[in-house]
Amino acid sequence: MKRLPQCLPALLLVLLLLFNFNAWAGDIFVAANGSDVNDGSKQKPLATINAALRKAREWRRLNDAAIAGGINIIVGGGVYNLYEPVFIRPEDAGTNESPTYIQAASNEIPILSGGFKINNWQKLHKKIAGLPLNAQGKVWVADVPLTAGRLSEFRQLWVNDTKAIRAKSMNGDLMDRILSWDKKEQTCWIPAQKTLSLQNVSGMEMFIHQWWAIAILRIKKMEVQGDSTKLFFQQPESKIQSEHPWPAPWLSKETGNSAFCLTNALQFLDEPGEWYLDMANHKIYYWPGVNENLLTATVVAPSLETLVKIEGTIDNPVTHIYFTGISFQHTGWLRPSQQGHVPHQAGMYMTEAYKLKPAGTADKKTLDNQAWIGRPAAAVEINFADKINFENCRFLHLASTGLDYNKAVHDNLVKGNLFKDIGGTAILAGIYSDAATEIHLPYNPKDEREVCDKITISNNLITDVTNEDWSCVGIGLGYTKNSLVANNEIENVAYSGISMGWGWSPIANAMKNNTIIKNSIHHYGKHNYDCSGIYTLSAQPNSFITQNYIDSIYKAPYAHLPSHWFYIYTDEGSSYFTVKDNWTASQKYLQNANGPGNVWSNNGPDVNAAVKQNAGLENEYQFLQKEKTAKLNHLAINKEHHEVIELVVKENETLDVQKLKIVLFKNNIDTAAIYQWQNHYVIFAKVQDIGIMQGRLQNNFPNTEIKVYHDMFYEFNRKYCDDKNVAKAWDHILLTCNLVADKKMQEEYLNYHATQFEKWPEVAKGFCNASFQQLLIYKNGRQLVLVISIPKGESLDKLNPKTVENNPRVDEWNKIMSKYQEGIEGTKKGETWIFLKPL
Repeated sequence: MKRLPQCLPALLLVLLLLFNFNAWAGDIFVAANGSDVNDGSKQKPLATINAALRKAREWRRLNDAAIAGGINIIVGGGVYNLYEPVFIRPEDAGTNESPTYIQAASNEIPILSGGFKINNWQKLHKKIAGLPLNAQGKVWVADVPLTAGRLSEFRQLWVNDTKAIRAKSMNGDLMDRILSWDKKEQTCWIPAQKTLSLQNVSGMEMFIHQWWAIAILRIKKMEVQGDSTKLFFQQPESKIQSEHPWPAPWLSKETGNSAFCLTNALQFLDEPGEWYLDMANHKIYYWPGVNENLLTATVVAPSLETLVKIEGTIDNPVTHIYFTGISFQHTGWLRPSQQGHVPHQAGMYMTEAYKLKPAGTADKKTLDNQAWIGRPAAAVEINFADKINFENCRFLHLASTGLDYNKAVHDNLVKGNLFKDIGGTAILAGIYSDAATEIHLPYNPKDEREVCDKITISNNLITDVTNEDWSCVGIGLGYTKNSLVANNEIENVAYSGISMGWGWSPIANAMKNNTIIKNSIHHYGKHNYDCSGIYTLSAQPNSFITQNYIDSIYKAPYAHLPSHWFYIYTDEGSSYFTVKDNWTASQKYLQNANGPGNVWSNNGPDVNAAVKQNAGLENEYQFLQKEKTAKLNHLAINKEHHEVIELVVKENETLDVQKLKIVLFKNNIDTAAIYQWQNHYVIFAKVQDIGIMQGRLQNNFPNTEIKVYHDMFYEFNRKYCDDKNVAKAWDHILLTCNLVADKKMQEEYLNYHATQFEKWPEVAKGFCNASFQQLLIYKNGRQLVLVISIPKGESLDKLNPKTVENNPRVDEWNKIMSKYQEGIEGTKKGETWIFLKPL
């Protein structure tokens, strides 16, 4: 028998050491086809991240050599259906020398999903009581599977990664208007739902738009009386909705009452893309959209509200956990189904709220309300944790908040991620108010570790978020310090882009040293106004808003005040901010009840174009651009324009014009912008906040009728002309008349103007020939105000005849329009348009 060379044992020892080093390199593999009884090697991967975390936890407990240099939990592509959240505890914490990386395998996309598939769809052939006639033969049905032995309740459904629509009373984007609200009785009157019998429907809800928020109210019962229906609501939301003063249901003859729709009834399933969950019979009904085949479609409903929960303690935080390349998908949120949902602001729902009588608290003598709030669920929730990073991850198809850094979180990074199709806010950071703390009390804890400190949010694309709770925002920062929000792109949101601050107070609090820089914010305010690209609250010493690009606010169809939107809005108590070098389409800003120390400089459309070019995603993250969704919308974009306010004094009385000019001067409004006819005084100017201005005018002239013309329904400008050059200075000519009383004829008049540029292009051509710079028509009730802007120094008598030169269609147009118009009160017989003379 030959002897082995003496050197061979040493060689084998080296090979064994090398083999063991590779095995101990800190890699734990997870695969969709793995098993949690495996060892977590590449050849034998685990099946769940929870099992991988346990293995890593044991390595750390035993101080295994594998932890040197960090632990890599490498997750393969595929869908990981969770039956409970991944819970990361202090025992899972990494260290600066040995972090824990939870990362996607190379070129793969692992999906942590809180959803389950609904299969075995069949076309519904039999008649179902309540299903609309137009849906018969078009709706499909499936059994709802049990999860953990229980029937799943859910409020969201995704078909081939597109969110389907929970059946509602109005089709498309249309909404109805409430008739009235009785706060004492806690009821609401709405128009009766014609042809529908809804009194015995259970589980129905009301979705109502109110100021800067919405509310979701479970309907307890309905009483139909003629053409109206009285709604009663379940508790606790009924009490909160009727007792809180801000925001409340909007009631206005000028702009219309609060918009609403009813949801969650089989009777509403009347168009493609809608679905209804029949909890009593364990069935789900769906009307497929165009090109959807339910025999092959992937249909997913959520069963979890939270996918990942990271939580330590104040003295033992979770640290050094880094996520890379993971996709978080399919979460639900059931609180609206269980307790209703009445948000105060930024999606924070009220648990108690009421009006103070008399007003005033120890901290704030004029405060007229109290409120306590809760925080919505999030797909990823983080508390008492440091250095928890998310890079190149995807947050998709989520019902509520995407990523939430709440309490005692420090040195965290959110970079290069996609946030898309999210019902609430994409990213939240910092405490807003604890459940036991009234929202107007400044938060400044004795233990400063509670405060969110040094979070960096950069180079994320945030698109199509806030698509269920319209009161939410793109990025929301509560009480934070040393925060940096940089180079994000935010688009297609229902309300504000970035909201920073809480408390409505200039009193010192935990916030300071926060910076919002180089963000691109556009296509916001899709549904709710009282909004802005960037919004702030309360004192935040040494904080900066700089070099941001803000543009393209949507023309929200149901805004309570159509002009109450802004590019930058420093709200109540905002103090010690520096706001400079921001590119915005105009200087439409609001500084409402600000505190001291704010500095504004060099903001607006004349800021260096480089600011616009450098804002948003940096080059390394431009690949995210393909996920943008704003281009899929065809909504009009709003822009700042002059407002029209009319003061009507009693007949044969005059207005104190000098006093009016003083009021205008104090509110930074052009004092030369006053026009008069008899007892009618009209202001035509840019107004920072028309709602506040209306109130100030009423306070100064209590016996005068103050009318705001919110509805600018027609605009001609030089973009419709071959010669698009615009005169440097203009004169404005103002006229007014009434529409005839016949409502059908009023609608015809408005429709004519809505289609004029397409069907009557000769009219615009006439305006071009006459050198009109713009022509605007405003409406309040039946009364119209027409504004014709011409080059300064020109005469309307000279220019107007040019509108009809070689253009008989303009004469034809004018003849048609004349039958819809009549003079206002006080005009002579036969007079229609009367001129308002400048004062």
